[in-house]
Amino acid sequence: MTLQETVPCSIQDMLRPLAKEGLRFSCHPGVPCFTECCRDLNLLLTPYDIVRLRNRLAMDAGEFLDRYAEVRFDEGKNLAMVYLQMQENDRRTCPFVSAAGCEIYADRPSACRIYPLARASRMDRRHGNVLENYFVLQEAHCKGFDEDHVWAAEEWIEDQGLELYHELNNLWMAIITHARLRKGALPDKQQQMFFLASYNIDKFRKFVLESRFLQAFDLPEQEVEALSRDDEALLRLAFKWLSFSLCNEPALKMRQQ
Repeated sequence: MTLQETVPCSIQDMLRPLAKEGLRFSCHPGVPCFTECCRDLNLLLTPYDIVRLRNRLAMDAGEFLDRYAEVRFDEGKNLAMVYLQMQENDRRTCPFVSAAGCEIYADRPSACRIYPLARASRMDRRHGNVLENYFVLQEAHCKGFDEDHVWAAEEWIEDQGLELYHELNNLWMAIITHARLRKGALPDKQQQMFFLASYNIDKFRKFVLESRFLQAFDLPEQEVEALSRDDEALLRLAFKWLSFSLCNEPALKMRQQ
């Protein structure tokens, strides 16, 4: 996703290209600003973020969305986006932060993992690969930039466990940036389809397993067997279904009647 699509206007002036020497940064409880970045956020949640958080909290996806999500249509976009809902206090703190730090750290969203980097990416439709650039979000309060550790972008990505997040987020990006979905508002039925497959994995699993879905589409037996227990496999199928149904891409194969 491009910076214009994912980064609020309020922080775009704080972004600068990642220097050739890398990112000089470290965050730990000894940094004076520890947890200061965990408040007043405009934090977009991707489908895989929601899967990880809902599993961590042992919640149904619908329950998670009701309790922790803010759903809105951003200006210039035709699809519902989900943001983490901040607490209703004077600092608008993240619902998962405490004085000791992040309470769901191992399953924190991709936007938290990559901070203070920002990733600008776009899909190369001709070659099918993702092109990306990294920027640094230099917030005035952050003292992590005074630390000694220097990271190359790929080192930071590996250290923060972002590889799978990026892989699945790229699949979703190919859908939400597709030309067919930028040509005006979608009908209500297609909006519901997008929301179901993107954000409510429990309802999507029920839809796949209890409807005629598996009779309509020709899926490998191994993939079908994984759908009842493997959220990652189910999410990949959800993206294929959206690509097929909304973007008219040959992501799924219909069974011969």
